Amino acid sequence: MGLLDTLLGHAGAKSADKVNDDFAPLLAPGETVQRAFGEIRDLIVFTDRRLILVDKQGVTGRKTEFLSLPYRSIVMFSLETAGHFDLEAELRLWVSGQANPIVRHLGRSAGAEDIIALLAQNSPR
Repeated sequence: MGLLDTLLGHAGAKSADKVNDDFAPLLAPGETVQRAFGEIRDLIVFTDRRLILVDKQGVTGRKTEFLSLPYRSIVMFSLETAGHFDLEAELRLWVSGQANPIVRHLGRSAGAEDIIALLAQNSPR
């Protein structure tokens, strides 16, 4: 991923091994990171058990929200891809027990389609 992609906030794949090491305190025993996608400061992490959305907030990014979603709680998801003049795609996740979807802006990259494919693979059957 180039500097311009990073500045525009395009999601790109991150090393699963590095993310696994960074997230070790948040993972359950035996849980491993399958794939991870990051933007400038935020991450979308797929483990073998759940989806973790990481939202770094504020100017310094010291305040961080970790949202853990077991795959079984994701009822529906959608991806609105970026058009010719759009800078970002939009991912929506509907979670059981919540009326409104969780929305994440992903940037214009192939990572958006990979994220949807992983959600489909990890959906309960």
